Parts: sequence; C-alpha cells; structure tokens
Amino acid sequence: MRKVVDCRDFPSETQCSLAITGEEDEVVRAAGEHAASVHGHENTPELRNQIRTMLKDEAPQHA
Repeated sequence: MRKVVDCRDFPSETQCSLAITGEEDEVVRAAGEHAASVHGHENTPELRNQIRTMLKDEAPQHA
C-alpha cells in the first residue's frame, strides 16, 4: 500500500501545501529532505522516525 504525508496536516508559517505519495521508504526520505530544505528542520533519524509515524495510507483511486 502506498503512503502519503501532507504538509497541510501540520501548521506552518509557510502554509505549505505539498503532499508526498509513494512507497513508505521513498516518502520518508523525500519528506525528510523537504522538511530540511523548506521548513528548516534537521534531517535526522529522529525526524524521519517521526515522519514515519505520521504516514497515512493513500486513498484508493477510482477510474
């Protein structure tokens, strides 16, 4: 099952609207890089573990 993390779920000064979807490890890696480059967080193992706990299952796509 693909996972998603959405910046809109977390208040920020930048009002970021980015959502990242993919396989769990891909999303955690990309979200950590995004959190560091855009939101000024340090991309640490602790941050990535926190991100992992915030992942949601992607909603099924209907054709």
